[in-house]
Amino acid sequence: MINFHKDHATLVNVALMGFVLLSTGVAVAPSFNMQDNNGPLPDMPVMTAQERRGLDVYVAEGCIACHTQQVRNIEMDKTWGTRPSIPSDYYYSKQRPDIWRNTPSLLGSERTGPDLTNVGVRKGSEAWQMLHLYNPRLVEKYSIMPRYGWLFREVDSTAVKEGDVTLAVSAENLSHPGKVVIATERAKDLVAYMISLKQAPLPEGLAPEDFIGSRSDGGAMAASAASGATAAVDGGRVFTSVCAACHQPDGKGLPGAFPALAGAELVNEKDPLKMVDIVLGGYDGLPQYGPMPSQAHLSDEEIAAVINYVRSNFGNDAPPTDAETVKTQRAVIAPETVQR
Repeated sequence: MINFHKDHATLVNVALMGFVLLSTGVAVAPSFNMQDNNGPLPDMPVMTAQERRGLDVYVAEGCIACHTQQVRNIEMDKTWGTRPSIPSDYYYSKQRPDIWRNTPSLLGSERTGPDLTNVGVRKGSEAWQMLHLYNPRLVEKYSIMPRYGWLFREVDSTAVKEGDVTLAVSAENLSHPGKVVIATERAKDLVAYMISLKQAPLPEGLAPEDFIGSRSDGGAMAASAASGATAAVDGGRVFTSVCAACHQPDGKGLPGAFPALAGAELVNEKDPLKMVDIVLGGYDGLPQYGPMPSQAHLSDEEIAAVINYVRSNFGNDAPPTDAETVKTQRAVIAPETVQR
C-alpha cells in the first residue's frame, strides 16, 4: 500500500496527473471543440482593419475591467440586447492579438458600466461616442467613467487638417480655451469598434435552441427576436434606448453637439415624411451639430412609435404617422433593410 505522506514523489506525480486530466476535460477539450465547431452568423459583418485596431485599443485601455459583452438568459439583461449571447457572436474577435498575448476576455465579469454587446445600436453616433470618451459628463451627467483625454488633442483651429475629426466642445469645457479638440487615430479606431458592436440576427427558420440550448427563458427570448414577433411598441422605451443618449431624456439636446427635439420646427411639421426619412437615412444637414446616423435597424413599428412619441411629447404637438408609411419610405430610403 502506497504511503502518500512519505512517498513525496508519487504524491506530486498523482496530483500533477489529476490536474492535467481535469484541465483537459474541463477547459482544454471544450475550448478546442468550441473553436472547431463554431462559425459566424450569416448576417454578421467581418471586422474591418480599423475595428480590429479599435479592439486592441479597447483591451489596452482596460475597458473590459468595467464593461461586459454578454447578454444572459435573464430578464434584466433584455436591456442590453435582443437575445442572449451565443459563441458565434465572438467569432471575429476571438483571434489572439499576437503570439505573446492570449485572446482577450471580452465577456467580462464586472458591470461597473453598462453592457456593450449592442451599444452600436443603442448609441451608434460617432459624435456621441467621441464626446463620451473625451469627457463622459458632457453627455451623461452622472457618469462615473474616467475621462480618456489622452485619446484627443487640443490644437489651434489653423492646425485642423482635412480628415480630422473635431469635437463640439464648448469653451468652458476645454483645458485650453480657444483651442479645438481633435480625435487621435486611436480614438477613431476605438469608436469604430464600439459602433460595430451590434447583435447579428439569428438565421430565420432555425430553432433558437440550436444556438443557445434548451432553457425556456432564453429560447423564448431568442424566438421572439428571430421571428420578428412584436407586441404593441412603446415609443418612449425606444426613445430612451436609442435616442435619449444624444437628444437627452428631456428632448432638449446638447448645445453645439446634438439638436433639441423639444419645440423643433421639423418635429412639428404637419407632414411626418421628413422625419421618417431622417430616422431611416440619417441626417447631416446641420453643420453646427454632429451628424445623425441612420436608425434603419429599427423595425417599421418601432420607428413609427418613436416618431409619434417625439411628436406628442416635449411640448410638441403634431399628427402621428404609422408603420405602413415607414415601410413605404424604407423601400426608397433604405431598401437594403427591407425585410423579405
